[in-house]
Amino acid sequence: MKNAKRQSKLTVTEVDPSTDYDRWRLRNDRGRQTWHYLWSDGEVKDWPQSLADRYHLGLSLDLPSLPKPSTPLACVRNALSFFSKLQLPPGNWACEYGGPMFLLPGIFITWYVTETPIPEAVSIETKRYLFARQNPEDGGWGLHIEGESTVFGTAMNYTVLRILGAVAEDPRMIKARGILHKLGGAVNGPHWAKFWLSVLGVTDWSIVNPVPPELWLLPDWVPIAPWRWWIHMRQVFLPMSYIWSRRFVFPETPLIRELREELFVQNHASIDFASHRDSISSRDNYHPKTLILCFINWILVYVWIPFLRTNSIVKRAENWVFRLIQYEDENSDFADLAPVNAPMNFLACHIHDGPDSYSVKRHRERLPEFLWMKDEGLLVNGTNGVQTWDTAFLIQAVIEAGLAEDPEWKPTLTKALEFLEDQQIRENCKEQDICYRQQRKGAWAFSTREQGYTVSDCTSEGLKSVILLQRTPGYPKLVSDQRIRDAIDTLLTMQNSSGGFASYEPTRGSEYLEYLNAAEVFGRIMIEYDYPECTTAVVTALSLFSSHDSTYRASDIAKAKSDALKYIRAAQRPDGSWYGSWGICFTYAGMFALESLASVGETYENSARVRKACEFFLSKQKPDGGWGESYRSCETGQYVQHAESQVVQTCWAILGLMEAGFPDREPIEKAVRLVMGRQKEDGRWEQEGIEGVFNKSW
Repeated sequence: MKNAKRQSKLTVTEVDPSTDYDRWRLRNDRGRQTWHYLWSDGEVKDWPQSLADRYHLGLSLDLPSLPKPSTPLACVRNALSFFSKLQLPPGNWACEYGGPMFLLPGIFITWYVTETPIPEAVSIETKRYLFARQNPEDGGWGLHIEGESTVFGTAMNYTVLRILGAVAEDPRMIKARGILHKLGGAVNGPHWAKFWLSVLGVTDWSIVNPVPPELWLLPDWVPIAPWRWWIHMRQVFLPMSYIWSRRFVFPETPLIRELREELFVQNHASIDFASHRDSISSRDNYHPKTLILCFINWILVYVWIPFLRTNSIVKRAENWVFRLIQYEDENSDFADLAPVNAPMNFLACHIHDGPDSYSVKRHRERLPEFLWMKDEGLLVNGTNGVQTWDTAFLIQAVIEAGLAEDPEWKPTLTKALEFLEDQQIRENCKEQDICYRQQRKGAWAFSTREQGYTVSDCTSEGLKSVILLQRTPGYPKLVSDQRIRDAIDTLLTMQNSSGGFASYEPTRGSEYLEYLNAAEVFGRIMIEYDYPECTTAVVTALSLFSSHDSTYRASDIAKAKSDALKYIRAAQRPDGSWYGSWGICFTYAGMFALESLASVGETYENSARVRKACEFFLSKQKPDGGWGESYRSCETGQYVQHAESQVVQTCWAILGLMEAGFPDREPIEKAVRLVMGRQKEDGRWEQEGIEGVFNKSW
């Protein structure tokens, strides 16, 4: 009867069942966001659906049409009227942070091999999303939602669909197998795909190039020691190396046997998996393995592992690696850095601590924070949210518009300030130096305080928002001067010798480490790099702070700003552009770089480099007045036009030109008219193309 009752809450489309979207709710506990499906009518009555819930689910909002704006400021007021309605009770805003198609498989495979129950509603909506994002032409999936089909995307998402109950005879699954087989089958997947398929027992561990935990035993002075790697790379390598060393394989099931026959072009029993360690489809091979890495792998496979890798070394390495995994879990309250390392940490704890352990229980509780519901179904976000980042920019936007003292918006902004106050990180990591973590006291994370990773630009934007709003009449002073100074202290630890600022921590290793990049699908992943975006955020934060507290570390701040501006100038390309790493791409970085230069008085009027940057922007403006840049710019390193103008990138270009003091109003006003023209009657703008990017290829 219970199952019958549940089925009554589902609807059936022409192909697939779906849940009743009126029953989904987003819970926000101090920024910790999780989606819940309410099966009973009593739950629905007790927990009414909010306007924000309905917006994120793509449901009708039935909001009245606002007066058609005749000025940009009226357009801003309409936008605030809409956006303020989406504010969540803690004071932040939520949003989808999706796009990648390789994040979801790690979570669902981990649930499968740890025998974690997958809620029915989650299963239904995940299948809907994967089918909705299937390439309509060839049936595969890519690295991200706009990418061409790859072995990585197709093999992994096909596997998830089978775990969730999709049948192999479904025409869409047959089509997916067709492109997978055309690309050579799963043996041609990149390293991460081979890792997860070996965990399942679909492939043999011999297909996975070595991931030895012994590397973590290297002295810190060794140039290739993992602590020198970029935080995302080393926090993925950490649990991956433990699982690889333990050779965990899930016990065989009928589904595993079926996948062994479906994912390959030859009979599974006949495959020499070891011979395919370096096999990879050309579509997946964005960053080919270097000869140096191939040679190291050969030494590991044929010399180190069979002859030199003693049990005592293995035990010592595994123990130390697992202790570092524990540090990561403890310092993030099991939220972990991102949805790549989080399921791997979960699996490592399952192996080491056992299925009924506290660590496994906590990972089960926290993994759903990466899940996100939308009109197409359920996806996995790139982090556990963007709570601090989006909230900080909302505050700054209202202040820039001159509306912060308007009584209509004060309640919204006060709640946002309360959220930022609550989310400031108040202490450093436990045994920070031992676990190789960056100072973080006083910082803000991208998402939440619990996640606990300081990011230079997130701290800077959070800091600017707090200072600006607390200096505005009518707002409370919630963050003390000492806590603001704590943020400055942390920011000043994050500058590189080049003058630029990276993201999570200063660069620790040489760029030569890219010769050891084993991920294959990502570029520039081994170390931290300088970024115009992060550098600008820090420069502007330091400038604002100095106007607020002119004596504190004045000489340190002056030197940091001077060195940072030297980096910004040096990073400019001959054509006047800057390459962006966290947004698409030249438009995003150019906006930030021009803001940096403007903060020290360098504008179109007095600077040749600023004039060159403005010329670059104007050369890319489309006939309709807008800007639109494709994600392909990030891959190719050259500006690639999007087929259509994009509202977000048009706004970035407008801001850059305005910061530069570009004297001709006509191209700016034309762009503003495009932005105003695309605003909907209720004050919103629709989502358009991909805006963000990560490691050049997604």
